[in-house]
Amino acid sequence: MQRKHQKLIEESPAPNLPQSVREDLCASAVRLAKTAGYYNAGTCEFIVDKDNKFYFIEVNARIQVEHPVTEQVTGIDLVKQQIRVAAGEKLSFTQAQIPANGHAMEVRINAEDTENGFRGCPGTITKFRPPGGMGVRFDSHAYEGYKISPYYDSMIGKLIIHRPNREETIKTLRRALDEFKVEGIKTTIPLIRRIIDHPTFIAGDGDTGFVERAMFS
Repeated sequence: MQRKHQKLIEESPAPNLPQSVREDLCASAVRLAKTAGYYNAGTCEFIVDKDNKFYFIEVNARIQVEHPVTEQVTGIDLVKQQIRVAAGEKLSFTQAQIPANGHAMEVRINAEDTENGFRGCPGTITKFRPPGGMGVRFDSHAYEGYKISPYYDSMIGKLIIHRPNREETIKTLRRALDEFKVEGIKTTIPLIRRIIDHPTFIAGDGDTGFVERAMFS
């Protein structure tokens, strides 16, 4: 799910992608990295059309914001692996040994006014109570009393949910968002709550234009 071509929600595995296409995507990414002689953390991005044909977009030769989604389903600490590679060590596993367990979602908690064109919302966080519990991870630098600057990216945290299947992941995400308390600034939490309750999202039929089309048209 995106807004203004920037991601709001990421999940793995993609609910509307056939396994055969997923395997072809993975094979293409591996082939690209091998051909380029690339050996480090990186992300190959593709876009998939309604006929499940995929097209290469770019390679981000770095750790991505959504890397916790991959970490949760594979159980691999990507940052640790990146540091080991930079130190000259070899990976201790092969592509075939990488597991894919359960379902993961990451939502970006941004300091934005979603009703006014996603305008940045700088200010002081007067209350900050992130959620916890089974299957809930929260990565953030923010805290109660933290001042949101107007000069930097608006993201204040990443809420990551990992459960055995997509249905449980959505239920846990709902609970976590309801528990999340942030005051003093506006955030994307209310919008994300609306998105994950939408029938199209629940059915796994969303696309990159879904948020603007379904939430603001």
